[in-house]
Amino acid sequence: MDAPNTSAYARAGVDIEAGERAVDLLKTSVGRTRRPEVIGGLGGFAGLFDASTLARYQHPVLATSTDGVGTKVAIAQAMDVHTTIGHDLVGMLVDDLVVCGAEPLFVTDYIACGRLVPERIADIVSGIADACVLAGASLLGGETAEHPGLLEPDAYDVAGATTGIVERDKMLGAERVRPGDVLVAMAASGLHSNGYSLVRHVVAEAGWALDREVPEFGRTLGEELLEPTRIYALDCLALTEACEVRVLSHVTGGGLANNLSRVLPESLSAVVERSSWTPPAVFSVLQELGRLTAADVEATWNMGVGMVAVLPPESVDTAVSLLASRGLPAWVCGRVEDVPGGRVELVGDHR
Repeated sequence: MDAPNTSAYARAGVDIEAGERAVDLLKTSVGRTRRPEVIGGLGGFAGLFDASTLARYQHPVLATSTDGVGTKVAIAQAMDVHTTIGHDLVGMLVDDLVVCGAEPLFVTDYIACGRLVPERIADIVSGIADACVLAGASLLGGETAEHPGLLEPDAYDVAGATTGIVERDKMLGAERVRPGDVLVAMAASGLHSNGYSLVRHVVAEAGWALDREVPEFGRTLGEELLEPTRIYALDCLALTEACEVRVLSHVTGGGLANNLSRVLPESLSAVVERSSWTPPAVFSVLQELGRLTAADVEATWNMGVGMVAVLPPESVDTAVSLLASRGLPAWVCGRVEDVPGGRVELVGDHR
């Protein structure tokens, strides 16, 4: 029998007190991300950001990006590890934003769950906060919603949005790309947060458990699959300050060729040399396990390249050296050709 002081909302499955405890637990994480432009604290109806600081721009352009993490959340839930999935969320947001040259200013998040467990929410938000620090963005606000009956008790999903700013005449875009430009690849940390429906299908069909030790990974399958998405935003912004960058391409769902073609003009095409890098073991293991074709995996996963910069030849040495100094492996992976169509061709074989 319900306690006399149990509210009707609680009896319906929504625990307001748990929500309040969750807010208390995540205050420290959110505080670590605070930029000087942020006004007020956590708990208001809206996050506030002092726009007067944007007056230093001659022609400020705001940029925004919205995304989620997809079915990678199923891996986190199965392993009961929730501290990294928020990192993936921010990576998907800010690394899309920086493609046009925008600096991320702030992030907001949305977490929907079947049952609100304060410690679990705090773990998710701690990952979001860690990544916001790496991106130089404030975690300005968010929402946690309890959906009993719609989601299973231990299920949740995460989504978010980010806003950034770029000077109008410094915006990157396809119109800047020229024949003879060079493609510089930046290493991925693994699968990032794309193609997990295929990953989960392959693993399930093979009967592999997430706690299976995989020699090629040097750790368990689950640990490899939860490797957080690399945050490129500050590296890319440093690159645009140090040398000329025509455009950037964030390699997400659809693979390298599809995402790179999105930032090429119709008047040009590009060639990517597979021999310029060796993809991490996770890609070959999953390809073999699922008996997938090269075309299948290259159209789904990033194959070890998370971001590509298109640069004039004279900027390449500076770019590769700068990224290496920031701990980000980078290499020349291809070129832009004076061939109409806006297509990207992958040639040769991986090392």
